[in-house]
Amino acid sequence: MSPGRVTAKRRLGQHFLVDENILRVIGRLADLRPDDIVLEIGPGLGVLTGYLAERVARVIAVEVDRSLEPQLAERLAGSRTVELLFGDALALDLAALEPPPGKLVANLPYNVATPIVVESLDGLPSIGRWCVMVQREVADRFFAAPGTKAYGAVSVLVQLVVERVGIHPVARTVFRPRPNVDSALVAFERRELPRDYATIKVVVQAAFAHRRKTLPNSLELAGVTSREQAAAALRELGLTPGARAEQLRPEQFPELAALVR
Repeated sequence: MSPGRVTAKRRLGQHFLVDENILRVIGRLADLRPDDIVLEIGPGLGVLTGYLAERVARVIAVEVDRSLEPQLAERLAGSRTVELLFGDALALDLAALEPPPGKLVANLPYNVATPIVVESLDGLPSIGRWCVMVQREVADRFFAAPGTKAYGAVSVLVQLVVERVGIHPVARTVFRPRPNVDSALVAFERRELPRDYATIKVVVQAAFAHRRKTLPNSLELAGVTSREQAAAALRELGLTPGARAEQLRPEQFPELAALVR
C-alpha cells in the first residue's frame, strides 16, 4: 500500500511506518509467539499489522482515524487473525477485550504515546510485554535515572511496574512523513503492580507537579497532604524536608505514599 494515497494528520501525531526492514527488529524485541494475543494501537497503513497477523494468534488493532479504513481493509483482506476497532484508545474500554491481549506492540502516535503507556500499566493488567515505537526522548524518559532532567512522574510510574528488556534506535527514514525527531523501539516486561498503586500514582504525579518547589510544598499545593506531614515522611525516609521529587528513587515513592496517605 503506497502512503502517497494517504495524508498523515499532524493533529493525530501520525507518522506512518513504511519501511518493512524494521519489522524483524520489532518481532525480536516483542518476542512474538504463535499463541500471542497482541494489541496494536495506531496501525496506520497496516504495515506492522500485517506482519503481526502472520505470526500471532490474534491482533486487535485500534485506530482513531476512520479515513484509513479503506487502506487497512485492502491491506488486511483475507486475514482472519485481525480485529480492527475504530476509536480513541484512551477512551475505549480495552480492559474488556476478549480474549485479553498479553502484549502491546505498536508504532504509537506521538501525541498519545506517553498516556497510552502510563494508563496501560494498571488499566490493562493482562499486558505482560510492551514493544513500542516512540520518540527517542520519550523512550529515554521512561527509564531516566533520578536527578536527571528527563526523570519525572512518568519515569517513576513506568519503573515501578516494568523492567526494560531492549531498546533500538530507529531512523527517521522508516516513516512517512519523515519526523523531525529521532525515534526508538523500546521493550519492557511487567514485574508486579505495587500494592495500592492508585494512591502511589496520585502522590507521584503531585510530587512532580511543581518541579521547582520542594516536595512538601508540591504535595500540599496538590492537596495531597500538609507540608508538615510530608516533611515528617521525608525525614522517615532519611531525607531532608527540602528534598525535591527528582531526588527520590522510584522505589521510595510507595513508602512515601504509605506515610502521607
